[in-house]
Amino acid sequence: MLGKLLVRYLKPYRWALLGVLVFQFIAALASLYLPTLNAQIIDKGVATGDTGYIWSTGVMMLGISLAQIVASIIATYFAARAAMQAGRDIRDNIFERVSGFSEREVSQFGAGSLITRNTNDVQQVQMLAMMGATMLVSAPLLAIGGVIMAIRQDIGLTWIIAIAVPALLIVAALIISRMVPLFRTYQKRLDAVNRIMREQLTGIRVVRAFVREPIEEERFATANYDIMVVGRKVGSLFVILFPLAMLVLNVTVVAVIWFGAIRVDNGDIQIGTLFAFMQYIMQILMGVLMASFMTIMIPRAAVSADRIGEVLDSTSTLVRPAKPTTTFPQPGSVSFDGAGFTYPGAEQPVLSGITFRAEPGETVAVVGSTGAGKTTLVSLIPRLFDVTAGSVSVGGVDVRQADLDLLWNGIGLVPQRPFLFTGTIASNLRFGREEATDDELWRALEIAQGADFVAEMDGQLEARISQGGTNVSGGQRQRLAIARAIVHQPDVLVFDDSFSALDLTTDARLRQALWRELPQVTKIVVAQRISTITDADRIVVLDDGRMVGVGTHEQLLESSQTYREIVESQLGVEAGA
Repeated sequence: MLGKLLVRYLKPYRWALLGVLVFQFIAALASLYLPTLNAQIIDKGVATGDTGYIWSTGVMMLGISLAQIVASIIATYFAARAAMQAGRDIRDNIFERVSGFSEREVSQFGAGSLITRNTNDVQQVQMLAMMGATMLVSAPLLAIGGVIMAIRQDIGLTWIIAIAVPALLIVAALIISRMVPLFRTYQKRLDAVNRIMREQLTGIRVVRAFVREPIEEERFATANYDIMVVGRKVGSLFVILFPLAMLVLNVTVVAVIWFGAIRVDNGDIQIGTLFAFMQYIMQILMGVLMASFMTIMIPRAAVSADRIGEVLDSTSTLVRPAKPTTTFPQPGSVSFDGAGFTYPGAEQPVLSGITFRAEPGETVAVVGSTGAGKTTLVSLIPRLFDVTAGSVSVGGVDVRQADLDLLWNGIGLVPQRPFLFTGTIASNLRFGREEATDDELWRALEIAQGADFVAEMDGQLEARISQGGTNVSGGQRQRLAIARAIVHQPDVLVFDDSFSALDLTTDARLRQALWRELPQVTKIVVAQRISTITDADRIVVLDDGRMVGVGTHEQLLESSQTYREIVESQLGVEAGA
């Protein structure tokens, strides 16, 4: 997967990679030529006392060294540019793919894991691309070129190379083979740390309310310790690798000096040639060592590439139709025809046999006990999930055949847990329609019963909202989410228990404003409080995923025992109070 990913995302920047290859080749040639010049200075300059030759050759070496530095800098620039742009493209594609996921895929991967894959995993691949474009190019050039130049200097000492290089490769291979499973484990445990940290930050109020700080600290400490153990094992392998590599390197240098000195004493080679051979063998082993260092990075990057590939290769269950329907003959209508839904791997369906219709402008309420499937039912309308049986239609079109953008454009969803984005009140309200005017924002706030508290805030529409809307109360957050849906100007408004944080008076005023100001908009309301839905045109009663009643409040009091029990339980609570 790593090779496939690199080829795919580095291909658009092949000219930059070609530049890396050209300038690294120049730098390698310069590096390989310097020892030969150094040998000539010793043999022809120092040995004969020719100062002029020493100066002229030294100036040449200085010029070649400067050329090597410039070529290396340019090659590194091109490598960094190509790698960073490839990383940007990978992150863009992951974000785009995740944006198209249904709730099923998001739950399958987990939010923490998806964040890690789009940050840390991409960074691993990105760093490999940058380092590989430089080291993996220069290392073979230095190693192969060093062998050729060393043989040219003295073929009698090349047997040392034949022993040293395999020894270094064997050391690197043994250690790297143990690193691959450790890197895979490390990434999984990094996911766990991110998940726990995210849960604790998101649920900090719950943690404190139940005095769970010590337990959560211990939970995080356990995950943190687990990742430390794996990191320590990886670090230990790194610690072993470099001393062993340096041992091979130093033993090789000693062997060259020992056996080279014998050849010098016998008159087979000159002292400058021995120094040049030593420098070349150092270049050869450094090239092998650089390649070994890169092979250390490859396993971790390969693990990260596999994790990235899992996201990019995942197919969303929300498949866009090949020929989507772009016209809706009955705007505002919503109908369920034997709709059912079963979670993957579940033995029993969450919903089954749901059949009802909401005409344009009507208000249809959905009630039932906890776990009856109310949220799942309304999630089928904007196609957050796809039905596994029957069908759901909006505007007279099966949602699976409709153009998704047009479908979502006609639906305003207020989720069970309203979420606000970092920014201002205005930017959050315009999230559904950017061109909305300030007057339209205030009108939506008045309908949602939020104009009063917004008018009292510093900056009013420009008042700051923190991430998740944590600087406003739960009721204010719900009203802002409702106002955002109204600004969207949809044909269908879906309220998933969106009035739960409101007091009875505000709830009543909000509903009256909605019915009065938006009579043409179809409203699907999931509610726990019976008082919220008594005036609905139709009430759908769910019990254990099945529709056990449908009708008005009065009709259901007479015909549905389940609905009657819900009403009596709430009236009993109110009476007892």
